Amino acid sequence: MSKLPRTARVIVSSTRAARGEYEDRTGPVLVDWLRGRGFDTPAPIVAADAQIAKAVEAVLSENPRPNVLITTGGTGLTDDDRTVEAVEPHLDRQLSGIVTAFFMRGLESVPTAVMSRAVAGTVGRCFVMTLPGSRGAVKDGIAVLDPIIDHLISMLEGKRD
Repeated sequence: MSKLPRTARVIVSSTRAARGEYEDRTGPVLVDWLRGRGFDTPAPIVAADAQIAKAVEAVLSENPRPNVLITTGGTGLTDDDRTVEAVEPHLDRQLSGIVTAFFMRGLESVPTAVMSRAVAGTVGRCFVMTLPGSRGAVKDGIAVLDPIIDHLISMLEGKRD
């Protein structure tokens, strides 16, 4: 009996990056981290802000669904920041402690970190988290997730260790 590899997807919500006006620098950081943790992770999906809901829906409709989906960008307060709204309706269970830890980490160096929005939770056996589109926020997200991601995914796979 062969064990399927753990898989992950990264979606970048950025209209300017989707248009090619600049190169996103957050998605590749997440992909590199996930690959380093042993997840089979393709290049990031870059979606315009207006298309983020479709991109999230497409990933969550994959069969099999990935073990992890992390988004970056679209979590601010402008009218086109809609990533949280695209993800939240899909969540079966929210993991507010992870979001709290993420904001606490950000507050250590950036007082405005709490002006962003984030959500973490599960869709079936898939862990999902939204991160802001700054490199600092992505690094903070990785710092929070790195010590817990393996245990989290094991629990979602039904293992009790």
